[in-house]
Amino acid sequence: MDQKLLHILQHSLGVDKYGNGAQYRNHYVAGGDDVALCRELVEMGCMVEGKASPLSGNSPWFNVTSKGKGVVCVESPPPSKLTRGQRRYQAYLSSESPESFGDWLKNPYWNDLRSRCGA
Repeated sequence: MDQKLLHILQHSLGVDKYGNGAQYRNHYVAGGDDVALCRELVEMGCMVEGKASPLSGNSPWFNVTSKGKGVVCVESPPPSKLTRGQRRYQAYLSSESPESFGDWLKNPYWNDLRSRCGA
């Protein structure tokens, strides 16, 4: 699938470029060149078009179909593998610790969290 089309589907669902996220929305208000791209997705069965209205700024809007959600799942690239240090830093960010990263590494309180994330 063309990357521009995949990006529109991902953005419509509120997920990242790897297809990860909560899918907290399902709409795309199109304008300019995006209208033609969204209509291409409609032809593929990945989106449905809603009529323009004052609520959408008089622009057409689109929803992702079940097929489109499946395409996002299948076509999105897998995230790159994180190194041990990157996993450890992500664990630090997730911990919301008030300590600096260096102090967090030395604090035994966080050892359990580090071991659970493989850091």
